[in-house]
Amino acid sequence: MIDQMFIEPRYSMHQKKGWIEVICGSMFSGKTEELIRRLNRAKIANQKVEIFKPAVDIRYDENNVVSHNENAVPSTPVANALTILLMVNDATVVGIDEAQFFDDELLYVCEKLAEKGIRVIVAGLDMDYLGKPFGSMPQLMAVAEYVSKVHAICMECGDLATHSFRKIDHDNLIMLGEKDTYEARCRFCFNKGMTEQK
Repeated sequence: MIDQMFIEPRYSMHQKKGWIEVICGSMFSGKTEELIRRLNRAKIANQKVEIFKPAVDIRYDENNVVSHNENAVPSTPVANALTILLMVNDATVVGIDEAQFFDDELLYVCEKLAEKGIRVIVAGLDMDYLGKPFGSMPQLMAVAEYVSKVHAICMECGDLATHSFRKIDHDNLIMLGEKDTYEARCRFCFNKGMTEQK
């Protein structure tokens, strides 16, 4: 079976066709790593790249997009999605990390960019800590031309993980954290943990 994560659409400088790519999955699944990989390949090909992240995400760095493996690329933190439209300049590729933290205008922004002929690559959590669809991600996945779901490894049993399990008792939807706060789990171990927390 071919790993879909490494198949990228063909980009032609002569045809100004835009599209949306979504990279989704649980925490620790390599979403940001894959986003950085695609953006670096676009830069190597001399494509003009702009990268954005939500200003609220300051876990690793205030400005850079940083993966859990500590790979980093410079980015522009923005307070809301509409600001992205004002800052794309002459980019042919736009990367957006932690899409689940953006407001509901992100869908509109991504579609407008794609209509302008821009390749839009979005990475984010597809589910929140309760296992429910997160933010604008479901809508983005519905309208995207390409969707890559990446998986982590369940920290309980070693199977493929699709859920982000919050280890501490805190009920805010948005809560930034790392391995001290979250762990990747498969559906079975996630549900088991949620039952034990009740």
